[in-house]
Amino acid sequence: MSENPGSDSECSNQRVPHLRIVPHIVDVRKDLYFEVMDREVVENTRLKVGRFTEKVSQQMNRIAFKSKVVSRSHAEVWTENGQFFIQDTKSSSGTFLNHMRLSPPGMESRPHPLHDGDILQLGVDYQGGVQDIYKCVKIRLEIDRKWQRNKENPFRQQVMANIQNAYHAAGDSSNNECCICLYQMVAFQALFLAPCSHCFHYKCVKPLLFTSTGFNCPLCRTYADLEAS
Repeated sequence: MSENPGSDSECSNQRVPHLRIVPHIVDVRKDLYFEVMDREVVENTRLKVGRFTEKVSQQMNRIAFKSKVVSRSHAEVWTENGQFFIQDTKSSSGTFLNHMRLSPPGMESRPHPLHDGDILQLGVDYQGGVQDIYKCVKIRLEIDRKWQRNKENPFRQQVMANIQNAYHAAGDSSNNECCICLYQMVAFQALFLAPCSHCFHYKCVKPLLFTSTGFNCPLCRTYADLEAS
């Protein structure tokens, strides 16, 4: 008989580190867009980052981008004791973590820890081309944020209650402020509720909505694909 009868259930409920890879858009006219990627990364599993090919496109341990400045085997990502790490695997155009290059061209880097909100860049723009395939890949990492997208999230439920009850109450001065214009949101105003459950005046957030199908929340910086079902 096991000395710790609860140990099996504890192991089965152990959290699996989650990684969400979203575009980091600085200039909507120049930066490369790609579909959001979600990965659960168990111990002893390495995610191989590189250029897209039909052969690797459906493999869950691959993170592939349609850019010629990304090497076929560009970098690797893995976890140790719940901590994410990245290593450049002798890429020619480089891997940049928060704007710092990890290693010289053609040389393997040492492992570097990754944190929520870190900015990754794969390669550099090819100066002779303007097409997406010649652009570098800029990534923002969302690590272990699955709780934000849980429908049972108490914060989400409370915000929905606020919108249904408070924002539609004419003359109610207790409404929250729009973080963009700092004016209160009141009845009969057009409001935008982001997938992360933060709310803004529609006219304030409109410039952020019509630049692409992706939306970066000004408050929590969570990225959302507005066309996702």
